[in-house]
Amino acid sequence: MAFYKAAKGTVLVGGGALATVLGLSQFAHYRRKQVNLAYVEAAECFAEPVNREPPSREAQLLTLQNTSEFDILVIGGGATGSGCALDAVTRGLKTALVERDDFSSGTSSRSTKLIHGGVRYLQKAIMKLDIEQYRMVKEALHERANLLEIAPHLSAPLPIMLPVYKWWQLPYYWVGIKLYDLVAGSNCLKSSYVLSKSRALEHFPMLQKDKLVGAIVYYDGQHNDARMNLAIALTAARYGAATANYMEVVNLLKKKDPETGTERVSGARCKDVLTGKEFDVRAKCVINATGPFTDAVRKMDDQNATAICQPSAGVHIVMPGYYSPESMGLLDPATSDGRVIFFLPWQKMTIAGTTDSPTDITHHPIPSEEDINFILNEVRNYLSCDVEVRRGDVLAAWSGIRPLVTDPKSADTQSISRNHVVDISESGLVTIAGGKWTTYRSMAEDTVNAAIKFHNLKAGPSRTVGLFLQGGKDWSPTLYIRLVQDYGLESEVAQHLAATYGDKAFEVAKMASVTGKRWPIVGVRLVSEFPYIEAEVKYGIKEYACTAVDMISRRTRLAFLNVQAAEEALPRIVELMGRELDWDEKKKEKELETARKFLYYEMGYKSRSEQLTDRSEISLLPSDIDRYKKRFHKFDADQKGFITIVDVQRVLESINVQMDENTLHEILNEVDLNKNGQVELNEFLQLMSAIQKGRVSGSRLAILMKTAEENLDRRVLIPVDRSCGGF
Repeated sequence: MAFYKAAKGTVLVGGGALATVLGLSQFAHYRRKQVNLAYVEAAECFAEPVNREPPSREAQLLTLQNTSEFDILVIGGGATGSGCALDAVTRGLKTALVERDDFSSGTSSRSTKLIHGGVRYLQKAIMKLDIEQYRMVKEALHERANLLEIAPHLSAPLPIMLPVYKWWQLPYYWVGIKLYDLVAGSNCLKSSYVLSKSRALEHFPMLQKDKLVGAIVYYDGQHNDARMNLAIALTAARYGAATANYMEVVNLLKKKDPETGTERVSGARCKDVLTGKEFDVRAKCVINATGPFTDAVRKMDDQNATAICQPSAGVHIVMPGYYSPESMGLLDPATSDGRVIFFLPWQKMTIAGTTDSPTDITHHPIPSEEDINFILNEVRNYLSCDVEVRRGDVLAAWSGIRPLVTDPKSADTQSISRNHVVDISESGLVTIAGGKWTTYRSMAEDTVNAAIKFHNLKAGPSRTVGLFLQGGKDWSPTLYIRLVQDYGLESEVAQHLAATYGDKAFEVAKMASVTGKRWPIVGVRLVSEFPYIEAEVKYGIKEYACTAVDMISRRTRLAFLNVQAAEEALPRIVELMGRELDWDEKKKEKELETARKFLYYEMGYKSRSEQLTDRSEISLLPSDIDRYKKRFHKFDADQKGFITIVDVQRVLESINVQMDENTLHEILNEVDLNKNGQVELNEFLQLMSAIQKGRVSGSRLAILMKTAEENLDRRVLIPVDRSCGGF
């Protein structure tokens, strides 16, 4: 077995051994001022990006096919893989990146949306005197500062409250949080502070106040994870990396080393998933950055390779924004089973999670009802009894697979390394595994350093510290004002575009359609309650979006915010994409079907819809049943035992309200459990019972019928906009 010193630690080579990177980042002692200096230095070291805009996917495929040999081929388009491609290409290496699905389609888009050092890891480091955990926190805090610097449009500091309910915990947690600030040094975002009970409730009014002693507030970073990943990949493409999504590696290519006679990995056989076309991509070095699928690629290289990945599922849920303050998160440091739960504002909604449980590796992880209810129960423990935490308020849910790896240096071979691991096989396949989102850049640097050393590639040092990502260089907090003034966009839409595309927001604005209204002048929304506009679909195709799922989940974040809203927007999104990509009707139908299946299984629509089925029990008091029957019979004037669109239209007309037939059909279809085109009395009572139990919220039919009943004599107009996933 051979070994050599890398920039950050000892890298073991040979026999499929693992290279555990334990050393401190060479930049770990940089201060924020030095980060800025690093950017200046980096900018002077290499020219501006070779492409003003990323080349089209077709152009990238031609580059992959026609290049005789790349220096580095990266497999995997998540945060780490995209980071490796960016690191390599900015060193002057001829770089290629292939991803079987879409960029950030796996774990990288399903995180807690935090850029953090890890308060709990620091606690473990101190309690167990674990130097590895300490180094990981130290490195992550440096990377946090850098990421906030290079992508200011996609990230921002976020205050997080740690409520305290026992007096002795106040000094205990205060010391721990102050140590977190201390380890960050001048990379500390803002100093933590203590709040009295009254001040804590002022900042977080929905907090459980019984026995509350006070609270501690500390700062971490938050980001739009999928867009951040995409920005890394697009930046790599602009600097000259040949990047392509929907390119599957079928097998690895090998050739004999003329000096040693041993077989070396020399590229990969790739298949265009969209067309089925296959071709070889040759490279001096292949990097495996496939997250949970790490072992599958390692076994392409060596069937006898020992599995190192131990997948863990983390489920998150999204709830309406009123569950949390707009600019304050919450940390539950010790849940009922010892986990940590975050409760955070994100994209004007509230995100809660995560769980941590063993899982099988799959391309399509599904959030379980058990995990969703676990998170809801933990949220109930911290919120005031005045706030009813309802299952029906879960607007979206997802499961992400963490690619945890075993630590080869541990006496216990089953122990999990929270740091990242680099492995170089006998045939030269470089594998990067483990780690966390925040440290993607330093992980990429370590990996490329190891690849350069082992494969004798000619390249300089890493230049990604301070290197602005796509959209970040000319962004400013007031950029959205120019969008409003120059293009006539709504302020909310302009803020969204600036926070999503940075200085590229003007290009999206130029594509925006005229609304035909006095205001806004341009910017037709995809769905009424979210600021996503049709122009983003057209621009998303320039960002390599190939499917409707790409558009609703990673170019926009609709699927992660509200599955019903995403489903509503789907037909228009497919229509716009079909127009740009020349899809026929059969292709459009397939895209709709695939996207709906994605929402149903992977984004929590299935478990949401199962809260009201034809098997749901009716648990109502006799007085409630009588009340709801009277309401139902106001619509069922003929005493048929069911209501149809005609019945609803008749009642609405009697109070001078007009509603189009398609909307009425959608409203009734939500409650038509046996799908016979009508809502029966039993189905209505099942709905009202589910609403009382909190399993269903925001039912448009329930609110429509209640409002109509109250206004039959007053002739008051009934609003029909959906609120928080319902009516």
